[in-house]
Amino acid sequence: MTLEAASGDDMRQELEQDRYLEWKGKAMEVVATGSLSQKAKDGNARVSIVIPAHNEARNLRHLLPQLPSWVHEVILVNDHSTDDTEKVAVTVLPTIRILRTAGGRGKGAALQVGFQAATGDIIVMMDADGSSDPQELPRFVAALHAGAYLAKGSRFIGDGGSADITMLRRCGSRVLISITNRLFGIRFTDMFCGFNAFWKECLDYFDIDCDGFEIEAQLHLRACKANLEIAEVPSYEHARIYGTSHFHVVKDGWRVLKMIMAEWANGHSVIRSVRMARALQHEANAWNGHSATETISITQ
Repeated sequence: MTLEAASGDDMRQELEQDRYLEWKGKAMEVVATGSLSQKAKDGNARVSIVIPAHNEARNLRHLLPQLPSWVHEVILVNDHSTDDTEKVAVTVLPTIRILRTAGGRGKGAALQVGFQAATGDIIVMMDADGSSDPQELPRFVAALHAGAYLAKGSRFIGDGGSADITMLRRCGSRVLISITNRLFGIRFTDMFCGFNAFWKECLDYFDIDCDGFEIEAQLHLRACKANLEIAEVPSYEHARIYGTSHFHVVKDGWRVLKMIMAEWANGHSVIRSVRMARALQHEANAWNGHSATETISITQ
């Protein structure tokens, strides 16, 4: 590595750290009361990023270098890849932790492995295909520091959006979200964004046990049923860099619908319930050029 390149990396890391501290400072300004853990109140939480991957070697070359240096750990869960996913991940990011799915197979199975292995206070879910933007990470962490138990990405609020969603997927998402909102009496705007963050202690309140792409929706619904505070954070979904999506609209959409109906019918999916006092006030606190009201939507 040349001296100029090393200097450039140092400057990038300093900018990342400054941006993270700025976002955290803004979040802490709006913290009022609530049952946050002491680490949340102190703002010293460690962040674990969990990335499920199936044959994503080419995309990881682009994603991993963009991850901020201040995260506690990055965990890649290899879901039966047949390409050089692991080799590329270690080459690009030598500090990465590599895990593998065993009996189960699918995005949900991979994320379950990562959740259990994470040692951070905050767990962040990111897709390996390059669709998640690491520069948005401080938004999610700040929302958690500001009072949420779960910060879920939404492509349909604020400056969120998608360069990847097809018309069929968009229509299917709207139908499933509408059904969910009616059944559970909530106001979700998105349930299928791959970018999400939550306090690891959430897993003390409910279990995650699905193997497929319905993992995001199950996480959101079980947090909802556990009466945990949920914040929606605007997120932009970029187009996959290489390859094609592993998501099958009809097959996986049907699995999501069955999971939603099962969650609605089963009132015993959570371990215990807690209600957090609202710490996110609907005031015009500056947040990346927008007011807090414009950028964070409380869904409960």
